[in-house]
Amino acid sequence: MAVTDPFEEFGDVAELALGLTDPDPAVRRVAVLSLAETADPDAVPHLAGIAADPDAGVRRQVAEALGGFDGPAVASALAGALADPDRDVARAAAESLTELKDPAAGAPLLPFVRHADAFVRAASLRGLRNLRLDTSLGPAVAALGDPEPAVRAEAVGVIAYLKREEALPSLIGSTRDPDADVRRAGVGALAFSRHGHAVDAIADALGDADWSVREIAAEALGRTGPGVRSAALLDALGDSYWQVRQKALRSLGKLKERSAVSAILAALDDERPALRKEAAAALGEIADPAARSGLTAVANDSDPDVRKTARWALEQLSA
Repeated sequence: MAVTDPFEEFGDVAELALGLTDPDPAVRRVAVLSLAETADPDAVPHLAGIAADPDAGVRRQVAEALGGFDGPAVASALAGALADPDRDVARAAAESLTELKDPAAGAPLLPFVRHADAFVRAASLRGLRNLRLDTSLGPAVAALGDPEPAVRAEAVGVIAYLKREEALPSLIGSTRDPDADVRRAGVGALAFSRHGHAVDAIADALGDADWSVREIAAEALGRTGPGVRSAALLDALGDSYWQVRQKALRSLGKLKERSAVSAILAALDDERPALRKEAAAALGEIADPAARSGLTAVANDSDPDVRKTARWALEQLSA
């Protein structure tokens, strides 16, 4: 039986690579696209070799094309493109870095975490996140002291993906960062931990000055385990932002917090259908018979989603 080359239908890599030397940038861009379509790892050296092409359009095409490949050579070429003077090229390289899956691709990225350009530092950390390399923990913790908030936020992501208990103090510290985006990232990252200090930090974030941080905190508490900091979530039902109240309702339902039933029942009268629906869903999760009359009252709500959810919740009470 004849053995066929799976890349043959796309053309020979060496032959396609000849177009990369054409004086016309349009021809070179087509050659880049053709090499990308082969999905053949042998195309990587050819693409990396033209990553510094004089034409920005070609460089951008290369950065996008490399996103379909993996490995150290790809990471090295993309990391170098992060400092490209053309911002579109740099952004394309940053996006392609997030597609890396091979842990070996992390080594070429690590030095760029200390690059002079903040965009390069942030993009390098974002590329390292999915790779989950133990060697990235130290540089990420150090990056929490970076002067740029975007870099600190990406550092939180790297640490969170590693899920290492020894990094917990660093994540807790990030919830007190001066920048709201960093605090939001830190609070979300702590949701993986059941450690008391982590849960305390999340609960404390329900008092944050930024409503979006409080929203993340209200959601994160729902993943910390039954009976944990329910009092803080009950307080959040009185938040001035409905988005925070909505996440608090959802978390109380997930935690099946029976002590919250009366407070959740009050939310069935909220003017926002989204909150009435969330309250009904939470009551269905808790399945306390004390909620029957309240749910029956909204089973004919003017909003179809609220009606549907309330009727589902009533079924849970009967189960």
